[in-house]
Amino acid sequence: MNDPASVPAPAASRNPLRRIYQWVLSWADTPYGVPALVAIAFVESSVFPIPPDVLLIALALSAPTRAFRFALWCTLGSVLGGLFGYFIGYALWSTFEPYIIGPVFSRESFELVTGEYQKHGELAVFIAAFTPIPYKVFTVAAGVAQINIVGFTLASILGRGGRFFLVAAVIRLAGPRAKQLIDKYFDVVTIVTGLLLVLGVVLYQLLR
Repeated sequence: MNDPASVPAPAASRNPLRRIYQWVLSWADTPYGVPALVAIAFVESSVFPIPPDVLLIALALSAPTRAFRFALWCTLGSVLGGLFGYFIGYALWSTFEPYIIGPVFSRESFELVTGEYQKHGELAVFIAAFTPIPYKVFTVAAGVAQINIVGFTLASILGRGGRFFLVAAVIRLAGPRAKQLIDKYFDVVTIVTGLLLVLGVVLYQLLR
C-alpha cells in the first residue's frame, strides 16, 4: 500500500487558479471569514480572479441564519472595490495600464467594454455586476470612460446586491441542497435575468 505522503498531488492542485480557489475557501473555517469575505469581494472588483461567491456560499452554508448578513458584507466590499476600480480607470490609468492590459484583461475585451458604455452606460454596469460577466473589466473601463459615478455606484449596488442576496436566499430556502442548485443553475438564472432586463429596456425605448 502506498504511503499517502508519497502519492503525487492531483494535477488540479498544481493549477494556480485552483490553489487560489482553495485558499479563498479556507477562510470559511477561520474566525476571520467575514473580514476575508469583504477583502476578497473588494479586490475581485478590480483585479482578483476568484469571485467572492465562493466564500459567501461556504460561510452561508455554515450559518444559514446569517446568510443575508454575509450577503450584505459581500455587497459592501464589492461595491467599494468597484469604486476603487473606477478610480484606477479615472485617475491612474496611465500608471496602471501596462500592468492591467495583458496580465489581467486583453486589449480587445477592454476596448469592447469601453465601447459598450457609449451605448448602454449604467445598464452595462448592472449586467456585469449581476451576471457571470467579469465585473472587474467594467469597473476599470467605467473610470476610463468617465461615466457618471452616481449612476455607476447605484448600478453596482443593485447588481452586486441582487447577485449576493440571491445566493443567500437560495441557501436559506434550499438548505443543504443549496450548493448543488447554485453550482448547477445560478449562472443560467443570472444570465437569463440580465437578458430579460435588457429586453425590457429595449421595449421601453421602442414604446416611448
